[in-house]
Amino acid sequence: MQTLDEMLALHLLTPEQHAQIGAWIAEVRTPDAIARMPAHLWRALSLASVLMGFDNDLMQAPAFERDAPP
Repeated sequence: MQTLDEMLALHLLTPEQHAQIGAWIAEVRTPDAIARMPAHLWRALSLASVLMGFDNDLMQAPAFERDAPP
C-alpha cells in the first residue's frame, strides 16, 4: 500500500483509482489474482508505475557488478 499511497500523493492515481486498486489487492492477495485486476485499473497502475520509474532499478545491473573494478 505504501507505493499506492505514493502514487496518490504524486497525483499519478486518482483517489477513486487508489481506493479501487487498494481494495482489489486487499481482497485477492495472490499475484495471479492481482493480475486479473480490471483492465482500467491495471492500466492506471501500470502508467503510474512507469511515471514513478518503478522498474528503473530492475533495468540496472546490480551494484556489485557496476562498482566492481575492471
